[in-house]
Amino acid sequence: MNANQYRWCELFLVFFLLPIIAYAFRHQLANWLFPALIILTAVCTYLLLTDPHFKRFRLTSLGTFSTVKRRLFSTFFIGALFSAMFYGLVNQESWFDMPLNSTRDWLILLIAYPILSVLPQELVFRSYFFHRYKRILPKKTSRVVLSAAVFALAHCVYDNWVAIALSFVGGLLFAYTYAHSRSLAVCVLEHSLWGLWVFTLGLGQYLDSGVTF
Repeated sequence: MNANQYRWCELFLVFFLLPIIAYAFRHQLANWLFPALIILTAVCTYLLLTDPHFKRFRLTSLGTFSTVKRRLFSTFFIGALFSAMFYGLVNQESWFDMPLNSTRDWLILLIAYPILSVLPQELVFRSYFFHRYKRILPKKTSRVVLSAAVFALAHCVYDNWVAIALSFVGGLLFAYTYAHSRSLAVCVLEHSLWGLWVFTLGLGQYLDSGVTF
């Protein structure tokens, strides 16, 4: 097996087979999803840091943040405004439920979510994915789309189409941002904005399997 074939096998096993297994045994593995994410993050981090071709500054640098910041913030504010109006019309009972009725949990989420959930996900699905499979996916567009697809597939454990749809759209945004900024920090910022907004708005019910993932 040559290097390219090995990378394709690895991609399939890690980003397709594992999520499918997790979905099939989602009830039995509910309490193990977060530990599994941390273990996967640790392995991916090790492989990146021991790869002489990986530019470590991408993990901490803001990269070309200036070229994406206008699009990043304008997209977020427009999307947040539209989603707030739309969700308020279709599900007023859950509208801003968490900050209004579970304020303490919401405040904890504001701090814990970017560190414990967003950072590991972005490291695996953006930094690792883009670098590790660049050789077999030389076109940037291919990496953006496939990164979003496997990111959405990883959220199938929530067993609802809303989680998968939101994750795919979000994955496209985050992957596009990484492709143009080459910065993990910028992707963590964007993912945190959208993720925290989703929970604040009341959509967190679709992203809850008993653990934070």
